[in-house]
Amino acid sequence: MVTAAMGQPIVVTENPSARPGVLRFEANRVLTGMAHERYGKDHPIVGDRPPDELARRLFAQGGVDEVHVYGNVVTVIVARGHHGEGIREIIEGLYIYYREGVTPAIP
Repeated sequence: MVTAAMGQPIVVTENPSARPGVLRFEANRVLTGMAHERYGKDHPIVGDRPPDELARRLFAQGGVDEVHVYGNVVTVIVARGHHGEGIREIIEGLYIYYREGVTPAIP
């Protein structure tokens, strides 16, 4: 059994947005190259890159309509009636591979 989380946590700062329902997060590492990555909740995510996995995790949590990632900035449009609880933690844990109490699979 793993006794501590393993991986590289991301430091994330939430920045205010003038638009209701739009949340902006700034990470201490770049998640994309120079391309804008956009994801909608009703569109399949086919890639395996960090922004693809982040979008998958955010949609899986629920309450998220759109995700946009550019460089180290993640912009999330939350669904009506949602406030974005837990989004920062999902971004911070993107590169954590083993969590406390989880036994990793051994091939």
